[in-house]
Amino acid sequence: MPDSPSFFADRLDEGPDALSALLRAARLRGGRVRRGRATGPVALRVADRRVAHLAVSPGVTVQVGGTTVPLAPSDMALLARGDEHVLSGPDGAEWVTGEFTADHAIADPVLAVLPPVIHCTGAAPDALWLRTSLELLLRETDSPSPGSHVMAARILDLLFIHALRRWAAEAEVTPGWLTAAMDPRLGPVLTAVHAHPEHPWSIDELARIAALSRSALAARFTRLLGMPPAAYVTAQRLDRAAELLRDTDSPVGEVGTAVGYASEAGFSRAFHRRFGAPPLRWRGTVG
Repeated sequence: MPDSPSFFADRLDEGPDALSALLRAARLRGGRVRRGRATGPVALRVADRRVAHLAVSPGVTVQVGGTTVPLAPSDMALLARGDEHVLSGPDGAEWVTGEFTADHAIADPVLAVLPPVIHCTGAAPDALWLRTSLELLLRETDSPSPGSHVMAARILDLLFIHALRRWAAEAEVTPGWLTAAMDPRLGPVLTAVHAHPEHPWSIDELARIAALSRSALAARFTRLLGMPPAAYVTAQRLDRAAELLRDTDSPVGEVGTAVGYASEAGFSRAFHRRFGAPPLRWRGTVG
């Protein structure tokens, strides 16, 4: 009999992957959940909010730009970028809307690669996750009990990640962070950089992690991420610095050292170029 149990999910203990780290840094999380029921034909205009609409009954549609997306029961429309849109339905239509919050400075450029709406079909054979999530949301909204708000918000978190995975699996390759984070070669590279932004990463090290040559790594980075590896490392260091400035009281010099800068002056110049303000002034605007 073994002395200790063997866990099949041990790999989760290795630290967050690149996508998980980014979602945490961007503070992207589920928020308020509301159930809608139309007492007559309805057309609701929604602007500047990241939302997911889940259809409970037939006839619900989402119109964004010049595109109309009809939602069958159990379908979901995720508008992760916050595009203005119109949710419509006939008399008696029912749906659930969940909102997401995020740090715009970090989330906006990452999610810009997404289409205005991601449509997930609840009737698909592999969409048990969507049907079950809707059932749980309906249960928590119809019969709220202690902890319902947190439970509903966590369900929204799961829906968001599932929708991103569906988009990545079905969409054509478009340069952007999400595309690269889900790539089997670049995903481990981004994870390593996110875990240790202060490390003096060399192209040779990153190429070994990706199991690619230097030239192949550079080409793949440019194709999937739209920038070379060195530029990505710099961007990640500064994004991490912004997170530390926002969440801690550490002096600017310590923050710069924590993300790999040898001098406070060099860190301040680089930070100013990326965020449009030196670290102290930027901290004052988000504090």
